[in-house]
Amino acid sequence: MVYNEPMKTLRVLATTFLLVALAGPAAAAASDYSVGPGQALASIGEVPWAALGPGDRVLIHWRPTPYREKWVINRRGTAAAPIVIRGVPGPQGQLPVIDGRDAVTAPGLNFWNEERGLIKIGGSNTPPDGLPAHIVIEQLELRSARPPFTFEDDGGSQSTYVDNAASIYIEKGEHLVIRGCIIHDSGNGVFSGDFDGQTRDLVLDGNSIHGNGNIGSAFHHNTYLSGIGVVYQNNRFGPLRAGADGNSLKDRSAGLVVRYNWLEGGNRQLDLVDSNSATVIAEPSYRSTFVYGNVLIEPDGDGNSQIEHYGGDGGDPGNYRQGTLHFYNNTVVSTRAGNTTLLRLSTEAESADVRNNILYVTAAGDRLAMLAAAGTLDLSHNWTKPGWRDSHSGLTGIINDDGTNITGTDPGFADEPMQDYALLSGADTVDACTTLLPEALPANDLLRQYFKHQASVPRPSDGAFDAGAFEYCPEMTCGLLFEDGFESGELSAW
Repeated sequence: MVYNEPMKTLRVLATTFLLVALAGPAAAAASDYSVGPGQALASIGEVPWAALGPGDRVLIHWRPTPYREKWVINRRGTAAAPIVIRGVPGPQGQLPVIDGRDAVTAPGLNFWNEERGLIKIGGSNTPPDGLPAHIVIEQLELRSARPPFTFEDDGGSQSTYVDNAASIYIEKGEHLVIRGCIIHDSGNGVFSGDFDGQTRDLVLDGNSIHGNGNIGSAFHHNTYLSGIGVVYQNNRFGPLRAGADGNSLKDRSAGLVVRYNWLEGGNRQLDLVDSNSATVIAEPSYRSTFVYGNVLIEPDGDGNSQIEHYGGDGGDPGNYRQGTLHFYNNTVVSTRAGNTTLLRLSTEAESADVRNNILYVTAAGDRLAMLAAAGTLDLSHNWTKPGWRDSHSGLTGIINDDGTNITGTDPGFADEPMQDYALLSGADTVDACTTLLPEALPANDLLRQYFKHQASVPRPSDGAFDAGAFEYCPEMTCGLLFEDGFESGELSAW
């Protein structure tokens, strides 16, 4: 499979042009720095990174050869006039490539932890250290920040990336958007530290993230984030680097939302565990996590048989999430020949409300278990094969089944071999589901659905939820709806 399909360029450009237009006088004082063949600047290093201000745009144009440069961003934009670092695609939509191998640090910058990332946000002497904010990074292919690859640091010495290096390393920052990028072949695709709560309001939107991790290591992942207010939406997560044992999406954040993504492969698709920051743990939103509208695919023989882990792994249960995982309208597909477990809740203090999902295994129904062992699980209006089990290893927690779950041999996918998990007319999963809990509304209402690939569209509404990530609608109606979404800018526009 190919995991480097760029997001729709027009949508990104239209959204950014709108932001600039709304900025008014602030945008008029901003500057564009165009980099690449035939542009004012030949190299990324010529950009005045230490002096960027609100509304400034760094436009990196595609060229046939990669840019082998690295840098730090430690400046502040505004909500109306963010600092934008944007790739300008080539004639066939190719994204500009920033390659960590033999990369040279942009001159005039001085920052620590250079070995941790290709692009770093926050943490520098030059520019003077501060809290970077309102920064958008979009439409770039970022790769190869990992050992054994080397780079030239800001002192001119050759250094080697460390195992946990990332294509984008966020030491600290707020109001950050990473959008429409291809992120691969690094130790971690994207990494953020919470910096005692200073990292907040981070959105990953419409990226292709795959092929990260280190061979034989379970500690490095496609994404590994911690902060306050983290949203993953419209992303395509593919398998990790061959031989790597990390998770597809690992997160330690408060206010975590995972919606309308495609996650395929990894040790676990989702590993949502504890923070080690007292500030993050004290956030009320640390105790409520929302996972909805996603496609979660577990290939046969790929890593852990658990789809999702929720709670903690740091060894101190007092720091674990000890709250509620809201897991609704997801389509889970496991092609494992052996056992599959939907959830591992770390302790009896974790709970999950699981409703309106398709929980499909290609093996017999008794190969699916709902819990690893601990915790409280509430089940309502999910589709499964008959014969599912409480646990494969012994239940210590509680499963509350309200008796509304739907069983059958076929969930009614449009084309299962082609991974088209839209629903057919007459499927048992159509109009079979219930309303969302009040805790999900209005902020986490089910308003959209994933669109292959790296996008989403408005979810059709006929007054009754269908099970899973996709709402059935007749082909003619859906075609008009999606076409209108493209033309109106509603496609993936948030």
